[in-house]
Amino acid sequence: MAHGHRIAELMTENPHSVTPNASVVEASKIMRDDDVGLVPVVEGERLVGTVTDRDITIRVVAEERDPRSTSVGEIASTDLITVDPQQDLDEALRLMARHQVRRLPVVQEDGRLVGIVSQADVARHGDDSQTGQVVEQISQ
Repeated sequence: MAHGHRIAELMTENPHSVTPNASVVEASKIMRDDDVGLVPVVEGERLVGTVTDRDITIRVVAEERDPRSTSVGEIASTDLITVDPQQDLDEALRLMARHQVRRLPVVQEDGRLVGIVSQADVARHGDDSQTGQVVEQISQ
């Protein structure tokens, strides 16, 4: 088991984020440049949503909306599944499996975004069989 590892030890700190009024193009460029599939949406330092490559595909491209004039706030997911930096890896794995997500925003108690933890981060530090089970559950 991946005991002892806290989320704070393996998360990506200070991920690039966008505000709700940023365009979908801006979010897409962050995804391209940082090689990520999720961009946090913040107001000040507070996490208010997330936008994924899938959100853009389904809510912009498939709907034939103009990505330059569509704001991130219009398509972002606001039903947030987050993890606290002090929680351990096991909790991140459980959340990923339960909610079928590969990335979790890491948020302080006050709502401030401090990082992102991904399935890959967990896989690098977790025990192989445990990580394998989660990947299997997420992929179903």
